[in-house]
Amino acid sequence: MKKTLMLLIIFVGSFGSRTFAQTAQAGFIVEGYYKVKWGLADEFIALYKKNHYPLLKKALEKGDLLSIKAEKPRLHSTEESRWDYRVTLVFKNAEAAFDPNLTEPYKKALYPDLEKLKKEEQRRFEILDAHWDIQLDSVPLD
Repeated sequence: MKKTLMLLIIFVGSFGSRTFAQTAQAGFIVEGYYKVKWGLADEFIALYKKNHYPLLKKALEKGDLLSIKAEKPRLHSTEESRWDYRVTLVFKNAEAAFDPNLTEPYKKALYPDLEKLKKEEQRRFEILDAHWDIQLDSVPLD
């Protein structure tokens, strides 16, 4: 009886590990890094939350995006390696990640004043010192 229970636990555990690995590898991952001019990080993230995040949430609802996560460092680093925000987007596939119309269909519905949106998005990028995106691939360790 104990031997059967132990084999069952090992089988379920190994299935769970494979399922986790498959889930971790699912999707197309892009990390976006934003380095904001000194003193303007709060303005940047407020504009991001107001104008860009709602569009990403629509893509999430549609299923083109699987997850959205934003982070900031807890401690500072050297100026050369400094970044203020990292946004990790997991797309359902590479086509969705590079679709130029990923968020376009939602703009008019969410933002009736498209000129105001354009100006605020321009401001969001004006206050950046740098922005870069990194495409990630999972590396299986087991």
